[in-house]
Amino acid sequence: MTTPNPPHASGGLLLAVLALSVSVAVADSPKAPPASWIDPDTGHRVIRLTREPDSVSFYFHDNAYTPDGKEMVYTTPAGISVVNLATLEARQVVAGPAKAIVVGRKTPTIYYSKPSGKPRGSRFFATNVDTGETRDLGELPRRSDIFSVNMDETLAAGVATEGDGIEYGEEAQNRKVDPSSSQNIPQATNKRQMMIDRLNRHLPENFFTMDLRTGAIRVLFHSTDWLDHVQFSPTDPALIMYAHEGLWQLVDRIWTIRADGSQNTLRHKRIMEMEQVGHEWWSHDGKTIWYDLGLPRAAFAAGYNVGVVSYVAGLNLETGERTWYHKEVNEASLHFNSSPDGTLFCGDGSRAPGAQWIYLFHPERTPDDHTLGTGLIHPGFLRSERLVNMSKQNYLLEPNPSFTPDQRLIVYASNEFGPSYVFGVEVAKAGGAKP
Repeated sequence: MTTPNPPHASGGLLLAVLALSVSVAVADSPKAPPASWIDPDTGHRVIRLTREPDSVSFYFHDNAYTPDGKEMVYTTPAGISVVNLATLEARQVVAGPAKAIVVGRKTPTIYYSKPSGKPRGSRFFATNVDTGETRDLGELPRRSDIFSVNMDETLAAGVATEGDGIEYGEEAQNRKVDPSSSQNIPQATNKRQMMIDRLNRHLPENFFTMDLRTGAIRVLFHSTDWLDHVQFSPTDPALIMYAHEGLWQLVDRIWTIRADGSQNTLRHKRIMEMEQVGHEWWSHDGKTIWYDLGLPRAAFAAGYNVGVVSYVAGLNLETGERTWYHKEVNEASLHFNSSPDGTLFCGDGSRAPGAQWIYLFHPERTPDDHTLGTGLIHPGFLRSERLVNMSKQNYLLEPNPSFTPDQRLIVYASNEFGPSYVFGVEVAKAGGAKP
């Protein structure tokens, strides 16, 4: 897994990189993409936020922004860096191989893991992006991934896989496996087959939390399902959402659990065969779980969800209210996201026919004429606007869109120019026109 208001930058903008307390000026590479341009198909200005080839923004639901909203953390081949969204000045804050997790919601801290030197081991770290102060938070369980840190930065949550069973087909190429073992599964030829193979392995896993003050590990439950997409609530430090991973129609996907292991609850119950639910995320106020929902309409075509009626669906955990916003098939996106104030959505497009765009969505509720019944789903639709033409994007790199805290930009990763960079597209059209 994870893998995030500037004035337009000039082509000669230098990148200030902080490494070993020495500032070094780094210019754009000769073949770097433009610093900014107006998309001729949409009229929206696009700004390149990063200077390093193969730089990437965070996964769509992982917080990449400092609490003051002024800076964004991203990853590069050399480590983890931060960019000022107003000046585009950047600096490295973590050197060397590191797996970025999230930026703290309370303090300007990047949480990340690094290999520990033990077999399949890693340690968890925290670095303040302002001061550079780094804390070693402790050794993680063997073969584990930390996914999230809670809003008061006292707990992290993750999943550890027991034993030595192969998790993904590509690992078989680099490890000697007993040919008679059921774990010796050939490399999947595509993501769909990989997910089927991984789900069918039923590898034993432990869902755990880590106390960031003491390093203590607490196992909340054991499972042989594939657990993934762990996300702490942005407002409740003891509430965790997680997913049962796999092809969406084959799993009961969205769950929440308290940090003490209680109230393990399925949050979307299937209502028909071949129903698909996935890529869930929290609203910024922590009240609603949003997710991509597809109800079957006809046969699937070419592996894309063109045979489904598609929605961005939400469940308000406080009231139990459900809202389904319909979206068109050609507006399919790998990921959707919501704005900090909850009034807008965005999408990053997909390889589905006609869907190669960064989208802005305006949700509109269907008027309520006081239909009889209780617990009914509130319907609506998404009125879309195309912001960036992504026809040259290789969607093996997922754009992973997110709104900046001030909602001026939608940030995404793109490899349309070859190497990946992080870009931001202005929500308002160039010249100040409203979308």
